[in-house]
Amino acid sequence: MHKDLQEILISGSELNAGIKKLGARISEDYAGRALTLVGVLKGCVFFMADLAKNISIDARLDFMMLSSYSGAQSTGVVRTILDLKENIEGRDVLIIEDIVDSGLTMNYMLQNLKTRGPKSLEICTLLDKPSCRKANVPIRYTGFTIPDKFVVGYGLDYNERYRNLPYIGVLTKEAIEGIKTCR
Repeated sequence: MHKDLQEILISGSELNAGIKKLGARISEDYAGRALTLVGVLKGCVFFMADLAKNISIDARLDFMMLSSYSGAQSTGVVRTILDLKENIEGRDVLIIEDIVDSGLTMNYMLQNLKTRGPKSLEICTLLDKPSCRKANVPIRYTGFTIPDKFVVGYGLDYNERYRNLPYIGVLTKEAIEGIKTCR
């Protein structure tokens, strides 16, 4: 375990098992349809790669990068930094997100993508932190529901650190001094 962590919340083996189940469910739900997975960078990278390997149907991959953070604090203003390369009009689209906490970024993304005329638009998140919700967003697929703790690892970061940890961990109070747990 990394020295800046107080606990491992979800182990690597638990992540793998949960993602395998999500992949099977998505494959079943979208059977016979072409699916576009839209990953929200940077946090989705590990999750999306492993999820895509567990989806047995035809799936395209695309990415967006949105930002509403300065350090660990949300500014409340969402900006699009990188947009989709592909046209999603008439396609089944599944947004792949690392964590949904306040829901503000995901709400912005849903509204943005709806204007592009997808056939369907759903959300898949690795982690859901409903205790922090400020905007109600309809999450169709959830890997794990977690408590109000500041988590890192498996793509999630704190000031661009800890993304490469192979599990989800909770930072010590010393490592996150002065920040709120809800992103």
